[in-house]
Amino acid sequence: MLEQRIQQNFIDSADLKYQSAQTLSKPVAQAVQAMLACVTSGGKVLACGNGGSAADAQHFSAEFVGRFERERPELAALSLTTDSSILTAIGNDYDFNRIFSKQVRALGQAGDVLLALSTSGNSANIIAAIEAAHEREMTVVALTGRGGGKIGNLLRETDVHVCVPHDRTARIQEVHILVLHCICDGVDAQLLGEQETPT
Repeated sequence: MLEQRIQQNFIDSADLKYQSAQTLSKPVAQAVQAMLACVTSGGKVLACGNGGSAADAQHFSAEFVGRFERERPELAALSLTTDSSILTAIGNDYDFNRIFSKQVRALGQAGDVLLALSTSGNSANIIAAIEAAHEREMTVVALTGRGGGKIGNLLRETDVHVCVPHDRTARIQEVHILVLHCICDGVDAQLLGEQETPT
């Protein structure tokens, strides 16, 4: 019984990824182009999310600054989820919904990219961060699920929306991490040229 449940999780995850391949390839390619334009013109990517999405923001930043699969010059990315003093000071002195937006206003500049992750599309602190990014004339790359929620309605034509067509948080997060790997791979391919992917 337990093994069957585990196998079904693998099957469901694989099925969603297969179904999402065609739907999401265009917005993911747009995300690659937005981030490539940003970092090659001296900009940076600011990444944020809550819970598992916070971990994904950190994962992405690590692969941009360090490397993904190939050696290349460092790319500027910063996760807004990692400084406990900033997060607790803003959360305590102002409001938890402002923990990312105040950092975006402090660190973001025109031409930068905000990578905003919210499986529901309704996270109030992510919405506030997107509004702050728009004030700073930044491009937003939003990774959501469940139809995009409020974030889907907030995005501009110049932004990129990668909305996973599913309602279950775990499945959405599994596709989000694949999307982030595709972005890293796509940026590397554009910077370094195509090469066969390692097995």
